[in-house]
Amino acid sequence: MEMTTRERMELTYAHREADRAPFYDFPWESTIERWHTEGLPEGVCWQDYFALDRTYTILVDNSPRYPVEILEQTEEYTVRRSEWGVTIRQWNHHGGTPEFLDYTVTDKDSWDKARQRMTPSRDRIDWKKLEREYRLRRRRGDWFEGMAWFGFDVTHSWMLGTERLLVALIEDPQWCRDMFGHYLEVSLALLEMVWDAGYEFDVLTWYDDLGFKLGQFMSVDMYRDLLKPYHRRAVEWAHSRGVKVRLHSCGDIRPFLPEFHDIGIDCLNPLEVKAGVDPLELKRQWGDTLVLHGGLNAVLWDKPEEIIAEIERVVPVLKSGGGYIFASDHSVPDSVDFATFSRIVEAYKRVAAY
Repeated sequence: MEMTTRERMELTYAHREADRAPFYDFPWESTIERWHTEGLPEGVCWQDYFALDRTYTILVDNSPRYPVEILEQTEEYTVRRSEWGVTIRQWNHHGGTPEFLDYTVTDKDSWDKARQRMTPSRDRIDWKKLEREYRLRRRRGDWFEGMAWFGFDVTHSWMLGTERLLVALIEDPQWCRDMFGHYLEVSLALLEMVWDAGYEFDVLTWYDDLGFKLGQFMSVDMYRDLLKPYHRRAVEWAHSRGVKVRLHSCGDIRPFLPEFHDIGIDCLNPLEVKAGVDPLELKRQWGDTLVLHGGLNAVLWDKPEEIIAEIERVVPVLKSGGGYIFASDHSVPDSVDFATFSRIVEAYKRVAAY
């Protein structure tokens, strides 16, 4: 009998072999939009169509709740101001990272005003959605994530701007600590409301890209001083509830791996090959303690012969002994057509089985 996603994930996080390595990836909205024109039936979830693993993410709102506005809309793109006070341009039918144009928070005074708007309250949680979906998804055996929203990556992209934050890390580290800490504490307070109401989850996850293609945004010493205490706080909060921890951190994050191990990170995603991360080396060094999630070069996913060869090369090693979740090393772009993705799924089911 085939395992549920939760059963499969629990064995994977215990570094034991299940029926197969779980499949947990992130196609862009525009990728799914394309697939619906190429064979994916309308109204059908892609995970259900391919009989892949199902996850459920519980989101909470720790934003300053600035008014959301559409500032410009064309056939190609939409410019809007977000609840974080950031002006963003996004393509309407193409995914990827949005363009960040302007910020409301630009100094400590504007941060103080935003901070006052970021207080935990029950209306920041979608209780109706939880009531409608939680028990059904639990009975089906989905894997539940609670999403926290804090750290370097969120602060530079959704609040302050990259250059401004990088300067502040050096010139005003206490201000950075205040931002990192307040984001985290509001997130945890809201997730605690969810948990105490009986909506439990299996893993705490957050996004904090600390690297890029050519290196890291900060030194290891700076990480230890300014950010690691908040990562540790999140891990301790989760582990005290019997919840695992998954960190998404893009780029070349290799120098931080001993630090992640030290604070008890359970799972690391996405293992970005394009930035020099070798998932097979991570398996050799950290595979006994760290669940590896990803590591399949997204640049190859629209080249069926190359990505299938890569799957056959790395997945047998990564899945050995458990502790591996199948995914790209970032997300599935809209250059991947439905036929190619179907072949990838076929290769996955063949290679990832135990």
